[in-house]
Amino acid sequence: MSVSCGVECVLILGFSRWMWKRCTYVGSDDSASWSNATPEEFEPIPRVCRLILAVYESDLHNPQYQPSGGYRLNPDWVVKRVTYEQTHGHAPPYIIYLDHDHREIVLAIRGLNLIKESDYKLLLDNKLGRQMFDGGYVHHGLLKSAVWLLNEEGETLKRLWVENGSDYSMVFAGHSLGSGVAALLAVIVVNHRDKLGGVPRSKVRCYAVAPARCMSLNLAVKYADVIHSVILQDDFLPRTPTPLEDIFKSLFCLPCLLFLVCLRDTFIPEGRKLRDPRRLYAPGRMYHIVERKFCRCGRFPPEVRTAIPVEGRFEHIVLSCNATSDHGIIWIEREAEKALLMIKESSSSGTVTTPPKVQKLERLKTIEKEHKDALQKAVSLNIPHAAVTAEDEPPQDEAEQPHGDNQDTPKTKSQSSGGTTNWDQVVQKLFKKNESGDLVVQRDVEDQAPAPS
Repeated sequence: MSVSCGVECVLILGFSRWMWKRCTYVGSDDSASWSNATPEEFEPIPRVCRLILAVYESDLHNPQYQPSGGYRLNPDWVVKRVTYEQTHGHAPPYIIYLDHDHREIVLAIRGLNLIKESDYKLLLDNKLGRQMFDGGYVHHGLLKSAVWLLNEEGETLKRLWVENGSDYSMVFAGHSLGSGVAALLAVIVVNHRDKLGGVPRSKVRCYAVAPARCMSLNLAVKYADVIHSVILQDDFLPRTPTPLEDIFKSLFCLPCLLFLVCLRDTFIPEGRKLRDPRRLYAPGRMYHIVERKFCRCGRFPPEVRTAIPVEGRFEHIVLSCNATSDHGIIWIEREAEKALLMIKESSSSGTVTTPPKVQKLERLKTIEKEHKDALQKAVSLNIPHAAVTAEDEPPQDEAEQPHGDNQDTPKTKSQSSGGTTNWDQVVQKLFKKNESGDLVVQRDVEDQAPAPS
């Protein structure tokens, strides 16, 4: 009897401790040790959020849902606007915007539409560990959507890049569902820059707003110099390790599901999470907008923290009443604009001791060093396929057909009969068949090849 009472007491104390830690864990804890973002690196984010919001408008000359202060864009610079009827369910709606003021070619993709069946099909087209890509795993449906977008708009992006002196930056942006498509689209473009006119890697950027967990950890760190994820305080989606397709298949309401996932992940060791190559993460460098504090009511002046985390990369769900509202693009745009004003005010109030140009160069060097340190950290933690340096190899023009059974089959060029790039074939360059007939990454096949005697 005394033994059973002792066991019950231990269980009650253990559960109480777990509940206390879960209930007192707040979103700001994820980035407590991060450094503050500078005005130069955070400046594009509110502007990108407004461009994503502009996708929801049917006529930008007569907007109906514009945020405070308006969209602050020139409707005549919208090159193309694509609706659900035109995408046929292959991708969310998007716009291509030629921003002459900031010298950018922007492809902005909207987020999940709760009443569109095609968006759910896109999410459900996946199985954990199904899609290998560039030494890791990615969400299969989101990758297919990114490839479809490049097949549709690759020539348009290339034309805009060439017509504007091959000098503009190429920016991909998306919110929620669109963030995953934009992130994988940027990864494909970085690996095959010659297909878009030879755009340098330094001029390719992606802004994933309220990002979906769409790629494995080694890829999330590898492309941190290209992809920038923006997270508002307690947003649930970047923290939800449950595959997106399982969330919408669940019989439970979203808050109940998040609680169950939180409970389950408490008992998974950190090392096991890091060693699982199929576990998906939010991509790239993180920008965390923090505006609430523990046991404090109301919102505070927002601050922005940034880092390229490897361990503790938004792994813990925050049990907060704001976990779903912080996911909204309207709130993110509003708080990002406030945060940018706060950053500018704080930087201008201090005494300037060096020219701004020197400060910018120093910050760029710091960002590069952070990326190298994150890559080395990933290698030291034995994360599968992690590399010490971000590879920047020149893309090849030809590759073997991944679906061919005959090893002597001639190589297939990545150009279709019409002279335009076939991105389905281009993406397959990163794959090769092993002896069992399964698709694997080319570098994996090379690593597994027997050494010469």
